[in-house]
Amino acid sequence: MTAPQFSRPGAIDLSALRRPPAAAASPRGGGSSGSFSFDVTSEESLRTDVVQRSLSVVVIVSFWSPQVPASVQINTTLETLADEFAGRFLLAKLDVVAQPQLAQALGIPQVPLVVAALRGQLAPLIQEPLPEAETRELMRQVLDAAAANGVTGTADRVRAPGADPEAEPEPEPVKHVAAEEALLSGDLDTAIAGYERALAAAPGDEEATVGLARAQLLKRTQGVDVAQARAAAADRPGDVEAQVLAADLDLIGGHVEDAFARLVDFVRRSAGPEREAARRHLIGMFAVVGDDDERVRKARQLLASALF
Repeated sequence: MTAPQFSRPGAIDLSALRRPPAAAASPRGGGSSGSFSFDVTSEESLRTDVVQRSLSVVVIVSFWSPQVPASVQINTTLETLADEFAGRFLLAKLDVVAQPQLAQALGIPQVPLVVAALRGQLAPLIQEPLPEAETRELMRQVLDAAAANGVTGTADRVRAPGADPEAEPEPEPVKHVAAEEALLSGDLDTAIAGYERALAAAPGDEEATVGLARAQLLKRTQGVDVAQARAAAADRPGDVEAQVLAADLDLIGGHVEDAFARLVDFVRRSAGPEREAARRHLIGMFAVVGDDDERVRKARQLLASALF
């Protein structure tokens, strides 16, 4: 099964629902049985709990109906996997019978339909029940593609209905609103400038570091002829620029481990300025994916071995 690509807008555009971000709202329950699942019950819920949260964490949206057993079966599998992945994605369920106006506004043709929300766009994934193992692999591919686009957040558990909101901490607000909005809209130069200003003022700002790495990755690969770039990398294995560009394309396409392996191998067999350029670029790629990702930890170990 092919992993969804998020470097282009998805088939269903949610931009009309997008508002300038403030604090990301916590999903509100509504009978959801999973710890990382919730029901979409209003347009405001769609804006805050799906669109806004998809800036930092993958949200899987299931359009379903209690009258369609296949959609109920899909929800059961996805709830299980959402708990298993422990917040690496959230499951948002929209009952098209209970919320017909939302389904109509989004142009949902039929149920079941499962889509992935990432940075305000929806990309279709599933239209019929799949075995749990196949669905699990699909979720991994979605998360790989999301990581390549800099979306690596992990969500907290969804608050249970009736829980005391005072007992839970408020979510932290987005720190670099203008830069994040520019990145989301595709204005990469503005995003890069915004994050660079933030880092000049606070060099240890992790959010700005990650945001800058994401924006620079998208800028480097913008308008690149993929086939030509890959052919150049194959023909010139000792050309650091060709290898770096191919690694960027691997990352943006969701092939995270391939991207890391390409540059680790280049570091292992090169020397001098080219080796240092590849090393520095690889460190920047780690920032895009996130230091808490297991693939980054493994690649760091391999890089250390290649260097020493």
